[in-house]
This record gives sequence, C-alpha cells and structure tokens, in this order.
Amino acid sequence: MKMLTICGALACAALCLVAGHSRSADSGLTVHEWGTFTSVAADNGAPADWNTLGCGSDLPRFVNDYGFRGFKARLSGTVRMETPVIYFYSPRDLDASVKVSFPNGLITEWYPKSDYRVFRKDPWNGLMFPLASNLNGLGMDLMNQTGVIEWKSVKVRPGSTPDYPMESDPSRYYAARATGASPLSVGDQHEKFLFYRGVARIPVPLSARVTADGRIVVANTGAGDMPAVILFENRGGAIGYRNAGCVEHGVTFERPSLDGSQAQLKADLEGALIEQGLFPKEAEAMIDTWRDSWFEEGSRLIYILPESAVNAMLPLEINPAPERLARVFVGRIELITPETKRAVQEAIAKKDRRTLAFYRRFLEPIGRSLDEAANLSCQTPDQR
Repeated sequence: MKMLTICGALACAALCLVAGHSRSADSGLTVHEWGTFTSVAADNGAPADWNTLGCGSDLPRFVNDYGFRGFKARLSGTVRMETPVIYFYSPRDLDASVKVSFPNGLITEWYPKSDYRVFRKDPWNGLMFPLASNLNGLGMDLMNQTGVIEWKSVKVRPGSTPDYPMESDPSRYYAARATGASPLSVGDQHEKFLFYRGVARIPVPLSARVTADGRIVVANTGAGDMPAVILFENRGGAIGYRNAGCVEHGVTFERPSLDGSQAQLKADLEGALIEQGLFPKEAEAMIDTWRDSWFEEGSRLIYILPESAVNAMLPLEINPAPERLARVFVGRIELITPETKRAVQEAIAKKDRRTLAFYRRFLEPIGRSLDEAANLSCQTPDQR
C-alpha cells in the first residue's frame, strides 16, 4: 500500500510538471540563439592556450564588461565564446527570465544589463560558492569556476518600436539586429536580442592536426555527429574551401585549391545554418557579423556543433519555456599551417609589425609550434 502511495505521488508530480510545461508552452514563444566558439589547434590537434581576450574591443561602449577589459592580458583560455545572441519571437507581449551558465568559464561582456555572478568550486568539499562582487579569488586559469548571467525580467514587446543604442564608430555588433525578432526591454535598455560573450578553458568536440605534408586530420571527439565541417583557406585574398558535410567520426582534408567563391561559401553556410533551425534572416545576420573574421587570411575549420554539445557547454534556462527552441553555434578552429608559420617567421625577421599585429591573438600558440619544430630539427634520428 505504501508503494502505491509513493507511486501515486510520483505520478501526480509528473503530471503537474507536464502540465506546468504545457502552460508555459502555450505562450507561443519561439527562441533562437546563435553564437561562435573560437579555438586554436595545437600541433597534437587539441585546443591550445591562447590570448583569448588579447585584442582590441570590437564592441560599442554601451556593452557591459564588468571591468574585464581592464585585465584582459591576465586571462588565458582555450575557447573564446564570441557573440551569442538570443532572439525572441512572440505573438503577444510577454515577460521572461533567462539564465546562462558557462562552466569553467567567465561571461565577459553582455547587453542589456543583467545580474552577473561567478561561482568557484571549493577544492575540499566540491561545493560551489559565489565570489564577492569584486571577484576576489577569481582563478585566472578559469578552472573550477562557473560564470552565470541572468536577465530576470525581459519584456518581449512585439510590434513596439523602441530606439536601440547606436554609436558612430563601426562595429560588427549591429548586424545581428537585421532580423524579424521581437524587440526586448530590460529596465530602460532596449535591444533586438540578448547579447553576451565569454572565455573558457574547455575542450571542443573536434581535434584538428596539420600533418607534415599539409593535410588536415580531423577527429570527432564529441558525443554526436558534427552537422557540417568546412576547411577554409585564404592566402593573399585568394580563397578555397572543402565542405565535408556531416562528420560522424572523422575526415582527412587535402588542402583546397585557392579558386573558390566567397559567395558560394556564404550560400553553403547559410543553408547549413537554416537546416539546423535558424531563420534565413538570422543565418544571414550571423554570417554578416563574422564574415571579416571567418574569411580572413589564414587557414581554419568552420563547423556547426550539435545542439546537445551546445547545451552541455552552455546550459540555458528560459521561463516561460519556449514552444520552439533552436541553438545553433559555429565553431572556428584556427590552424597553424606551414604557411602561417612561415609568415610569422618572416614578419619577425623583417620586424613587420603589421603582420605580427594581425596574428597577435594567435602568436602564443604559433610561437610554441615554431619552438617545437626548431627543437625537433635539432634532434638526432634516435632522439626522435
């Protein structure tokens, strides 16, 4: 009889949870998110440490940064989470709350205003405790801590026409507004989306190793298939790419011939993003935001993560629960090819500051790769 009572109570609780979720889903709310994860492949294919925040800010001054821009040089990680934006589509006015967690990472910039906290794991008991508002005790290695950002009162107002903040200086930030999403307000701040960025010390679901003959050996180290994996190269403005499509276990790329079309690559990427759940205007806005970065000089992998990997790397809570939710993130893995090493070596020899400034975010792992190659060349065959 006691077992029946317990089972009945559990069944009732389950029904209540389902009913609660259904009531939330009746809102007609659709939420779409896109963002990027940038990393650099070490010689062994794993993500390398690099200066994830060591570049000039490309964001408007109204974006919050909690003072992180003041000590960027002290932060080093394996992944730069760049420009996730969360869009809301609602048939009626709606109030929502949103919470994003970033295990082994920090949220470094965001807009509109939000509640921001950092939790650190106690090494003795494994429990998480919040750091003080001045972030005393923050670990520069980013390990055993979780950045949490929360917008507790997001007012979704379809049909409204608020004035969005705008500055005269150009910024890739504004391209994300070119969608049909509902306007949002948090307090007295208005935007077309929720925006945030961060940095972390986490693995990525692909390894990418450059072989001695220049091929790129890619292994899927994640739990699910990669929906799309593209090898891209730009040398002196001439571009080429190879699209492997969905990758289950791995793929080996031959280097592309540099006779490709950026328009065709853009079309391929847009199609893949739409297939994963983005609306066409969202896919176009994402590519317009990152066109100059994804397609700049150098070699890199551009891939789409499975949504399950995004949820594990970046847990998201939304209340009321949306009827439809899509989270589409693109990974960028910067590759240290022989051409890249040669360009940096020549720039050092010629004191070419312009070229060195171009590679500055990635100079640390490139330098390590050059040192390892130099050490290897000095070894005897027996030592190798």
